[in-house]
Amino acid sequence: MDNRPATPHAVVIGSGIGGLTAAVALHRRGWRITVLERAASLRPVGAGLGLAPNALRALDVIGLGDEVRALAAWQGDGGLRTPGGRWLSRTNARVAAERYGDPLVALHRATLIELLASRLPDGALRTGAPAELADPGVPGGRPARVTTPDGEFDADLVIGADGIHSAVRTALFPAHPGPRYTGLTSWRLVVPAPPRPFHPHETWGRGVLWGTQPLKDGRVYAYAAAVAPAGGHSPDGEKAELLRRCGDWHDPVPALLAAAGEDGVLRHDIHHLAVPLPAFHRGRTALLGDSAHAMAPTLGQGGNQAIEDGIVLAHHLAPRADLGAGLAAYSADRLPRTTGIVRRAARVTALHTRDGRPFVLLRNALVALAGLAGPGLALRAFDGIADWHPPQHGTGTRTYDHDDREALR
Repeated sequence: MDNRPATPHAVVIGSGIGGLTAAVALHRRGWRITVLERAASLRPVGAGLGLAPNALRALDVIGLGDEVRALAAWQGDGGLRTPGGRWLSRTNARVAAERYGDPLVALHRATLIELLASRLPDGALRTGAPAELADPGVPGGRPARVTTPDGEFDADLVIGADGIHSAVRTALFPAHPGPRYTGLTSWRLVVPAPPRPFHPHETWGRGVLWGTQPLKDGRVYAYAAAVAPAGGHSPDGEKAELLRRCGDWHDPVPALLAAAGEDGVLRHDIHHLAVPLPAFHRGRTALLGDSAHAMAPTLGQGGNQAIEDGIVLAHHLAPRADLGAGLAAYSADRLPRTTGIVRRAARVTALHTRDGRPFVLLRNALVALAGLAGPGLALRAFDGIADWHPPQHGTGTRTYDHDDREALR
């Protein structure tokens, strides 16, 4: 007679990048998985995102790294520019790949979601299923409990992957102040590539930035951010708003805006968790991604850190191991790293929310001076981030040392 416990069951609330990564990673470790998604379907919503070498190595753990690497489109030079087109600093795709061991891959968010969802077993993903955490559970004791309009789930593990305004986070840590507005609003669009070739770039103006990244499928992912009151919307449409802010900037910005449909520009206020959580778990319930450590996109690490979370969580949760110890190890691994990156992203955000002319001139001069040292110096901003490697099963849990932790402060 087999007296081993039944296959443990994990319920994931939310089917974003982090939730799906965790679901796939746990499935590969032997867990039974249910993913509950509020939306009626996994529509191709959102825009682009950049996956850095740290996320690519994390995706290697679940067999997706090479598929994503094949989508890399950036070749040659790139860097920072002024609205008039002057290059402040340059970097290079080859130099970046040599420094961190992998390329930077820009892709549509829907492409990554589709790749992750395809690795789930049939029936694991349930759309049109809003879910609430009713009980976080107790390791070694009662199971966690999740309620939906169609019934309840008892679970050995619940993962809150329900985004920046996470209800699961509020249930676990009701005294936490929650997300705070950074002072920046963002716009994102995906359009056909312009006829003239261009180098990937980010352009810094006075309280406004613009970024342009090519996608493998021939389109371009563009994004902008600007100092603006929270909750605002343009009365004549967001394309018109971007034309007012960036329409006379250097090529290819005007061409990309001209190619955008009137309804093809997404606008969102940028919030972050300025106050870190005390832990990323409580009871049998864990948080990951924006639910745990929402950050400004100024380092491009939001989705990357969610992928890391999912891989590290599964690393610590072998099916029949001590769940409480595994969740504690997950928090110990992820909380210092993500807190440091949230703070670094906030410092970069401060460079854009100060829009006085003297400050902007000084900022640009310092960036240009640093750029004279070559592309390697500019890339150092991602040391301690892009060079991360996932833990290996059967090895120690520490993924960075004391010096790395100090650098993240």
